[in-house]
Amino acid sequence: MPYLQPPRPHPHPTSRLSRASPPSPFPFFPAGTSRSGRLHPVPASGHSASRVSKGKFAVAAVTLDDYLPMRSTEVKNRTSTDGIKSLRLITAVKTPYLPDGRFDLEAYDSLINTQINGGAEGVIVGGTTGEGHLMSWDEHIMLIGHTVNCFGSNIKVIGNTGSNSTREAVHATEQGFAVGMHAALHVNPYYGKTSTEGLISHFKEVLPMGPTIIYNVPSRTSQDIPPPVIEALSCYSNMAGVKECVGHERVKCYTDKGITIWSGNDDECHDSRWKYGATGVISVASNLVPGLMHSLMFEGENAALNEKLLPLMKWLFCEPNPIGLNTALAQLGVVRPVFRLPYTPLPLEKRVEFVRIVEAIGRENFVGQKEARVLDDDDFVLISRY
Repeated sequence: MPYLQPPRPHPHPTSRLSRASPPSPFPFFPAGTSRSGRLHPVPASGHSASRVSKGKFAVAAVTLDDYLPMRSTEVKNRTSTDGIKSLRLITAVKTPYLPDGRFDLEAYDSLINTQINGGAEGVIVGGTTGEGHLMSWDEHIMLIGHTVNCFGSNIKVIGNTGSNSTREAVHATEQGFAVGMHAALHVNPYYGKTSTEGLISHFKEVLPMGPTIIYNVPSRTSQDIPPPVIEALSCYSNMAGVKECVGHERVKCYTDKGITIWSGNDDECHDSRWKYGATGVISVASNLVPGLMHSLMFEGENAALNEKLLPLMKWLFCEPNPIGLNTALAQLGVVRPVFRLPYTPLPLEKRVEFVRIVEAIGRENFVGQKEARVLDDDDFVLISRY
């Protein structure tokens, strides 16, 4: 069975809503504040100057204000909404981990470079695929900022700053735009569902901040965003479009009215793009085969290529995403086989099936340089505290 990391002492509960974040160089969510906004006692501290010699202090090269995050209104026009609407291939990128559960930024940077070279035009950072729900907000905003700083001139960075709490969504989106993300992805409030008017009010609070993609995935939120909500929001200049997972007819309902749509289902994206008017896809499969997904979105109808990729797409979603993707990337040797719980790898028979799928599609079409291999259960590390 997979190696389960032994528990370590931890000063706070580790649930998403109560975990206190470790000290961070990003002053977005103050030390001692969890993602939910709950406060934990922390030592009082202020800004300190750096001592350079006995009795002397360095002269500041910039004023203190230069260290404060910009308000979203100062940077929201860095990328136009039309610049987001034109994107055809957006990858919901995987977040890789080190054996202790921290981000593996070296592997992450390699994944982003591979996406750029494979023709992806944008990445979703910290989405469902990227396990944003398993991150503290400090981690989340740091990863968005890191992606912008390293790759923002070559690919559009779309930060998943949505939440079922309007307050958290507003705060995180403000900070995401402050570190330079080009657009925000927003899901409707999940679990604690709201009314139609509540949905509209929730999205109206974040739309003024910058280009926004609304994400409709009822299989996860247990609530559909009905067309009247999207139509009511479509008049906002920052409304870039919708990542729609309901199906072709819903896609056509919107595209007939001039609303930009990205398919949220890899196995439907070819037909949504070429038969129902979708602009493109926000894809999981492009983590593995970015070049082929680029061809699928840019080079016209290609039923043969779509059929070739369908077994991979169906395999990826045989269990809830991102379980399949995490397993596949580990088998390709491009990320370590480390899982943040509650995710666990696919069983052995599925790992064997993946190697056969790679052989059928062609190893040269997949990311990484190593041969796909069947990992043993003991190769995987499962992390509960990080």
